[in-house]
Amino acid sequence: MMKRTLWAPLALLAATGVWAAGETIEINPPAEGSVSTEEGLAAWGRIYEVASHPRCANCHTGESDRPMWSGPSYGKARPHGMNIRAGESRIGAEHILCSTCHTTKDEDWSNANAVPHAAPRVAAEWQLAPVEADWFGRSSVEICRQLRDPERNGDRDMLELAAHLDHDLILHWAWAPGGGREPAPYSLQEHVNDILTWGVAGMPCPEN
Repeated sequence: MMKRTLWAPLALLAATGVWAAGETIEINPPAEGSVSTEEGLAAWGRIYEVASHPRCANCHTGESDRPMWSGPSYGKARPHGMNIRAGESRIGAEHILCSTCHTTKDEDWSNANAVPHAAPRVAAEWQLAPVEADWFGRSSVEICRQLRDPERNGDRDMLELAAHLDHDLILHWAWAPGGGREPAPYSLQEHVNDILTWGVAGMPCPEN
């Protein structure tokens, strides 16, 4: 599987170990050998809290091509209303484009998602995660194995996984969803730090 294009060239790894990865986070991995397996598993536990949270998991639905509605405000988890499907394109091109409601047009992005129950919006094309990133409802062990498997994570190593997090505006939205929605736990920077800690520990999974 080919690696997805990253916006920050991997050659920009500085002598300090800090990656030029975007405007909002630093990618500064711990020194090799400095993270124990136990610390790596603790970091994974927090990563799983984020990955399984509705702000992240609802769009990681795989071949079903149906986004989910779940979380405290929805009660029982259920597929997106109005029979919405994303198709193989993952943007709804075969049915109705996600951008029909999740528009990219706004002059005041700081308040773009202030209205409760309105379709969330970011300044980028709204879409489902790739099919291979299907993990809605999966266990910690299942998602852990998935994220460390290059065949299912876009052929990314830990540094590339962290860089990907900084360059996807939908992922940024997860921590500032507006409209009374519950944000993903921790912060984007803390989540990236946990990815790096887990990676330096050797990407341990709970069964190890």
